[in-house]
Amino acid sequence: MENLFDDFLRFFFENADELFDMDKGFQFLDKELEQLFPDINNFQFSKFVDKLVKVYTRTGEEEWMLVHVEVQGYYDKEFAQRVFTYFYRILDKYSKPVTVVSVFSDKNRYFKPDTYLYDCLGTTIQFRYNTYKILEQEQAALEKSRNPFSIVILTVLLALKSAGEKGISERDLYSLKLDLARNLLERDFPKEKIRNLMFFLKFYLHFANPADNLNFEKEIYGFTENENDMDLREMLLEYTKEEGREEGREKGREEGREEGREEGRVENATVVVKNLIVDLDLPDEQIAKIVGESLAFVKQVRYNLSE
Repeated sequence: MENLFDDFLRFFFENADELFDMDKGFQFLDKELEQLFPDINNFQFSKFVDKLVKVYTRTGEEEWMLVHVEVQGYYDKEFAQRVFTYFYRILDKYSKPVTVVSVFSDKNRYFKPDTYLYDCLGTTIQFRYNTYKILEQEQAALEKSRNPFSIVILTVLLALKSAGEKGISERDLYSLKLDLARNLLERDFPKEKIRNLMFFLKFYLHFANPADNLNFEKEIYGFTENENDMDLREMLLEYTKEEGREEGREKGREEGREEGREEGRVENATVVVKNLIVDLDLPDEQIAKIVGESLAFVKQVRYNLSE
């Protein structure tokens, strides 16, 4: 989200370039946000809070405003009230315009609260905020989008489909991920954005069979045979080398387990889990599956990070 925040704004606000001054950049107020919530040391609470971003405006009298982004991956009956609580604390601290965008990445088709209602003896509140349910989106429409952030949504959508009740086979998932990578590489996006999106695609949509991961890297590298695509080929080569390093580290961890080097294995796994939490904010269950550790192990790492 931080690497693509300009595209994030354009994705959710049709006239984003008229509303926001993208050239002035963005300030991510993570530390300031934590200070608003005394219970932040409780990692179960802290994972609710996602991003608070200072954005410069082009319209009105205000020089800047705040965008509060919530990414919710599971059912929570108190979600709307919690969003309202965050909103009024942010508004009270900064006295600046605040907009909220809630992105639902869960598998529950019926969970998409968009309003908080309060009514007590004539005192009433109706608080509405922006919502976006990934599971409701049309894959074809996202594939046609020229916005880089659509690749992020497509990746999550495919992950949801692969984990659904009916699910999709590993081979079908492989084909879909390959099509998604090809779709991305054919776009006229800046090299750095392509690189960031490829790494997001790699980590978020992971194959259970390690051989599929290696075959995938080889195929995407073969997408750019033209000599005019040297910059892109260098980027993909870096990407495939990184995958090779990941596979090597995984092999090393396995050898460590076989030889009883438990301490080294735990240290390596902890580093990987931290990276997946901090850089991608993946759900604990998915991180456990990717790293090959227990859910309890991942939760402990997340808890340690919050201290």
